Amino acid sequence: MTETVLITGGSGLLALNWALTRRSRNAVTLAMHRRDVALEGVTSRRLSLERVDEIVGALDAVQPAVVIHTAGLTNVEACEADPALAHHVNVELAANVALACASRGMRMVQISTDHLVGGQSALAVETDALAPQNVYGRTKAEAETRVLAVLPDALVVRTNFYGWGPSYRWSFSEQMIHSLRKGHPLTLFSDVFYTPMLAEPLIEAVHALLDCGATGILHVVGDDRVSKLDFGRRLASAFALDASLIREGRLVDHPSLVRRPLDMSLSNGAVRRILGRPLGGVEAHLVRLREQELTGQAKELQNL
Repeated sequence: MTETVLITGGSGLLALNWALTRRSRNAVTLAMHRRDVALEGVTSRRLSLERVDEIVGALDAVQPAVVIHTAGLTNVEACEADPALAHHVNVELAANVALACASRGMRMVQISTDHLVGGQSALAVETDALAPQNVYGRTKAEAETRVLAVLPDALVVRTNFYGWGPSYRWSFSEQMIHSLRKGHPLTLFSDVFYTPMLAEPLIEAVHALLDCGATGILHVVGDDRVSKLDFGRRLASAFALDASLIREGRLVDHPSLVRRPLDMSLSNGAVRRILGRPLGGVEAHLVRLREQELTGQAKELQNL
């Protein structure tokens, strides 16, 4: 019997990639808030996350094997400008979803972030103390705590992903590709490090973890720690774009920006041990990103 997956934040980049990746193996329902998006082979429904009873009603109707909670306010500047809104969206709504799942004994995946670490050391592990540097990071850290408090068997995924998106929501990689193809110069930071992962292998890894019965906090990120500058140069190479347009900058030279950790890199060692395989490095994921464009998968999302 085909298992159903319910994904909140259904019009977002990750949710749409999730639906596209899993629609041939799962019955996928995208839970939409304000925007209606139609994706072939995928069901969508309106769902407010403001009330637990409304979420429970949706769970009873859809009967998902797992709820993937991708909804959130992820713009760091927007979170800093409105901490109350950030707390409501990132913490309270996540807690509502967890309470609803707990009431029906359903599994939940909480999508978290790599903005939780202090940024003073490389490749943080799951047990390291958290030291979020901004409102976004603090709300996502609290969301982890709230979700696990009511649903201890939830899977909390800390990650940093990229991929093709809809016309109204480009990812970091897509913005770079567009700029370079237009011949526009880019400035990327050489002092900010992370462990990026293409959405598709991220999604497959999460489902493999679910199949293994994994719970708790896990770092589902790529195998390579790179700077934003290095990632941009590798992307330019993978897409045969002019890397000379990419200029080096440093976050420390931009004190007006919202504070961010300089090193957001996470170790995926625990996940590699569970799955018994690597999760893939930057080059392999960028090759796949290019393949998605050449095969038309990217266009399906971009046309939304």
